[in-house]
Amino acid sequence: MTKESLRIVFMGTPEFAVPSLKALVDHGFEVVGVITAPDKPAGRGQQIRFSAVKEYALSEKLTILQPTNLKDEGFLTQLRDLNANLQVVVAFRMLPEVVWNMPKLGTFNLHGSLLPNYRGAAPINWAIMNGEKETGCTTFFLQHEIDTGDIILQLREPIMPDDNVGTLYERLMHKGARLVAETATKIANGEVRTTPQDETIPRNDAPKIHKETCKIDWNKNVEDVHNFIRGLSPYPAAWCELGSKTAKIFKSSIVDSTCDHQIGAIISDNKTHVHFQTASGLLAIEELQVQGKKRMDTESFLRGNTI
Repeated sequence: MTKESLRIVFMGTPEFAVPSLKALVDHGFEVVGVITAPDKPAGRGQQIRFSAVKEYALSEKLTILQPTNLKDEGFLTQLRDLNANLQVVVAFRMLPEVVWNMPKLGTFNLHGSLLPNYRGAAPINWAIMNGEKETGCTTFFLQHEIDTGDIILQLREPIMPDDNVGTLYERLMHKGARLVAETATKIANGEVRTTPQDETIPRNDAPKIHKETCKIDWNKNVEDVHNFIRGLSPYPAAWCELGSKTAKIFKSSIVDSTCDHQIGAIISDNKTHVHFQTASGLLAIEELQVQGKKRMDTESFLRGNTI
């Protein structure tokens, strides 16, 4: 097997997947097709928008398929006609076996964690929310159970104290792309040595995040609340009640204070700071967005609002 003999179908939708597709193209791999989500209306004007992957694929004049049903016979026929021998999946939906088992060399996925830890839809968020100091990326071959296939390569990445999901996402997006290209190269050269995931080690899961998941619980200790905010910033954003309105919280810091107010109490001088009492200390809110307003720092917020 050589690089020239690989025929790759790439599957992905959001921005996170674009550098991986670009890495394959830049390394000279033949991408015979790109599978991405159907176009959909977005924004206030509900104008039709393409996925980030489709935008890039169009710029490279790659063949694009946008199925609504991955089991549809018409789509499966189109996929077979591409005659791919390898499929690469980055930030795409779950695949039926008839799809992931189609190419001769298999289908591999890029996942934003050190598997088996943080299997699921939101590994980058949950790693920060849980206060981890390290995470990474994994490439693995797909099999029946989600995120359980044999590991091909892993890359470790430290989580810095000032990281939020946005900064860590950015680093993993680009380092993961290099891992995808390296994995495809090893497959082309016949150098892949896979490792089964160790099911005996303790692990956390990373389920999909919903709006109710993002509500701040002030009954937790101050470090946990701070990490919770980091792990949801800038999107989808942690939120809480602030007076009669709902506020998204984007940035916080731990206050070195022995104040002991009622849990959930708001302490503010209405000029420079807004603090919340948690179960173990005060948390300072540094950036927020109240319903109907733009995102701003706390001092700017207090110039037009009273707590």
